Amino acid sequence: ERHAALKFILFTCAVLAAPLFFSGGYLLNVLVFVGINTMLAVGLNLLLGYAGQISLGQAAFYGLGAYISGVATATCGMNPWTAMVLAAAVVGLIAFAIGFPILKLKGHYLAMATLGFGIIVYIVFNEWVELTGGPSGLIGIPSYSVGEFQFDDDLKNYYLIWGFTLVAILLSVNLVNSRIGRALRAIHDSEVAARVVGVNARLLKVQIFTLSAVISSIAGSLYAHTMTFISPASFGFHFSVELLTMVVIGG
Repeated sequence: ERHAALKFILFTCAVLAAPLFFSGGYLLNVLVFVGINTMLAVGLNLLLGYAGQISLGQAAFYGLGAYISGVATATCGMNPWTAMVLAAAVVGLIAFAIGFPILKLKGHYLAMATLGFGIIVYIVFNEWVELTGGPSGLIGIPSYSVGEFQFDDDLKNYYLIWGFTLVAILLSVNLVNSRIGRALRAIHDSEVAARVVGVNARLLKVQIFTLSAVISSIAGSLYAHTMTFISPASFGFHFSVELLTMVVIGG
């Protein structure tokens, strides 16, 4: 545990120091996207890497977080921070509701079910023009602010997004090193054996599916208010495959 804590502290120092080596512009913007993708990969890694549940619909939760937060602020005038919490709560409820039937499936069938959910959400983003702006996208999304302080440039957004990402990593590390983490690894190795030793596998799979979706939703809200514009193209099937690749190769 002490070794893991030291690695996390060193990583945090590297993240905080990284902007000192860039004067802004393209490379700093790339690091902003690295932070968002890292948060998404951490959430998916809990589901796929530890619980062994394949999901090809992670981009849907990411998109739902972005669109709920974007519509709530750009159309309804809600505070962006409140909109982020609202989006996370709605996405969490959706994931919990669909998790019970979907996670009864295994292997390729589970992958196809999550893929189907992702495609349905993507079609809604494209076709519900009055609310989402359709293929043209949603504009007028405000940036985050704290009082008079606006997160309106790459440097400010970098620290905002990486702050959330570091919290997500810390939460993930603590979770996988806990009793729940050991239960998840047991489910990954053999769900039958995990059930025999008293693990409520069905509920735990749904819970980790929900947590993964909530992390993706928060990343989506951060993306929406950082870019101040979103379109369905960012949340399609191909991005789900990219996330899966990040976890498999990077994790």
